[in-house]
Amino acid sequence: MAIRIAAVAAPALAGAILLASPSRDLHAQTPAPAQPVLPGYWEYTTSAVGDRNTETKCVRPQDISRFFGGISTRRYSCTYPVREVGGGNAHFEGVCTDRKGRRFNVRLRGTYRPESFQFNGGAQLLRGTPYIPASITARRVAAQCPANAEYF
Repeated sequence: MAIRIAAVAAPALAGAILLASPSRDLHAQTPAPAQPVLPGYWEYTTSAVGDRNTETKCVRPQDISRFFGGISTRRYSCTYPVREVGGGNAHFEGVCTDRKGRRFNVRLRGTYRPESFQFNGGAQLLRGTPYIPASITARRVAAQCPANAEYF
């Protein structure tokens, strides 16, 4: 059973950490700065349960909030009641739900600079179980995106 959960969790968690998008954040403790990271061409690597994935995306100025403001994906909708961003440190805690209504808790913490960030944390698939370790490392490759870049 644990192996099956891990097999399902690895791609799910990697996807949940891979793309950032805004979430309703009515109870945030600290408002996020207007632009904690710069727009441009970004490379990011996610790691969860031994699964490692690297992608590049063009992040436009209007997409910074989605890219950095909280973790969600096309498959998972996430809300973050705890979202603390400031002074080069970020902390997110919330719940992600898939299209079938399955939920899991997410925690991420780390540092950021205008051209990079590193978050470590994990996902808790079942209440009372340990968090599965995960991380995301991102760096801005260039200020301008190549002509064939995929947009965030």
